[in-house]
Amino acid sequence: MRRFIEWLEGLNQKDTKVRAVLRRSLAFDPGAFPPAYPYVEPFVRNESDEWKREMHYLAAGLWAAHWREGRRAVPMTIGKACAAYQAASGSTSTERRFITLLDSSSDELPHRLRQVVALLKDHPIDFEALLTGLVFWNDDRKRTQNGWARDFYRNLQDETETELITREEQPA
Repeated sequence: MRRFIEWLEGLNQKDTKVRAVLRRSLAFDPGAFPPAYPYVEPFVRNESDEWKREMHYLAAGLWAAHWREGRRAVPMTIGKACAAYQAASGSTSTERRFITLLDSSSDELPHRLRQVVALLKDHPIDFEALLTGLVFWNDDRKRTQNGWARDFYRNLQDETETELITREEQPA
């Protein structure tokens, strides 16, 4: 799956129209926008699992919507990026949105994930890890959701502890 994001980056270097088409594909169900086929199908042409195929389309659209020129920061998992967003913004609704994302059914997932990725526009996202998580979204043991939750709360705790220590060190 790692090679998929590299594939998209390579296509983007040749023609930036790729991003526009893939962004537009987010207005449709994953895999239901024919103009996106030339950019995703060559990579998934041997994939017989419809869910995996759809998640490649979703990840491609999200990657295109989130792409920023010259972004060099180390990509973060969705959980870590949400924790960083909450710490930076002070928004109390981030956690609620994140939990709603984790509780998404297969049908709700594309819409809710688009909302969260749009919220994280200033935070670099690891789209390879995102795609891997999406492929296993329907796992009975909810490994993706549990992993994202651990990333969120571990990093949220780190940010909270840093803020408390900083406040305690300031003179009264």
